[in-house]
Amino acid sequence: MFLVQEVQGQVKERFQDLKDDVRLVVFTQQSGCQYCADNQKLMEEIAELSDKISLEVFDFQTDKEQVSKYAIDKVPATAIVGKEDYGIRLYGIPAGYDFISLIESIRLVSTGETELASEESDYLKNLAKETHLQVFVSSGCPHCPSAATLAHQMALASSKVKADVIDAAQFPHLADKYNVSAVPHTVINETAYQLGAVPAPAIIEKIKETLK
Repeated sequence: MFLVQEVQGQVKERFQDLKDDVRLVVFTQQSGCQYCADNQKLMEEIAELSDKISLEVFDFQTDKEQVSKYAIDKVPATAIVGKEDYGIRLYGIPAGYDFISLIESIRLVSTGETELASEESDYLKNLAKETHLQVFVSSGCPHCPSAATLAHQMALASSKVKADVIDAAQFPHLADKYNVSAVPHTVINETAYQLGAVPAPAIIEKIKETLK
């Protein structure tokens, strides 16, 4: 068991205001994935804490239709799905501070409530092109949940935005690819990046830069 009784109680309290059902769609594989089994077990324990949460588990190597449907390209992966698939993803097991991001993203998808200003939501909804946010985080980073939650709020607000939260230590090849030396580190549409936990307007300005 990953979640001790005290943590279970705290999570249940955070889940008291869940509104719509949430599906945790987990992708795993039997070998060659250090954190897959632990991630699946953690999500199983989370799903048991609220009748609003259900769990689906797919094998990354054999369930090709589901891998394609959810556009999963690495494991462990968890898609947090509500009334629809908002493009909200977690890659890696969310331990430490990353656990906060998991809980808050579940609440976000269930309640549909973001902290974005109306003009920010309107801009995102009216994007002409697809936008991909990749937020690199680590379990020991207290500022990472803020950056992760913001990206997921943007994905919830717009069908044009997809947001991945990626544990840098669990995917070092990606951290190297994007020159991640500190977290949170948000990659926007492959060509721009933002360091640190910043407010929404800063990310939106970066999005505008990439879409010129």
